[in-house]
Amino acid sequence: MFPSQSPSADMYDVAPASSLQRRKQACVTHSILIVDDNNLVRALLRTWLEQHSEWLICGEAENGKVAVKRVQELHPDIVILDLQMPVMNGLEAAREISHMAPKTAVIMFTVHDSPQLLREARASGVSDVVSKCDLLGEHLLTALRQACA
Repeated sequence: MFPSQSPSADMYDVAPASSLQRRKQACVTHSILIVDDNNLVRALLRTWLEQHSEWLICGEAENGKVAVKRVQELHPDIVILDLQMPVMNGLEAAREISHMAPKTAVIMFTVHDSPQLLREARASGVSDVVSKCDLLGEHLLTALRQACA
């Protein structure tokens, strides 16, 4: 409030507890950087995630090298990262991101799905691997929510 302004009635508006809790929950958002070399995959992920008020897309990148740069610039809470990309693959990018931004959660989103990939990904700083072949909804939402816990 500026010195010349007087308090408005809105400042003292008190909502019921349940309404306040809903407002607080609606305001809690986590920023996400989407990284995939396929424009269509990035667009679909963006569209799907924007339907959920708890996620805010802060940017996109088409390869691991650009992703590392965007993490430095944007400081996202979460990076959704493809495995196979030109210039720098997802595992290399995850290592660099985990080193320079240890509080940023990394979720690998890939067509590849194997126990060996999961081990390599975790060793690179990835918190979870989600298969593009799975039903997108619940597995990715669960991985995102666990990354923010």
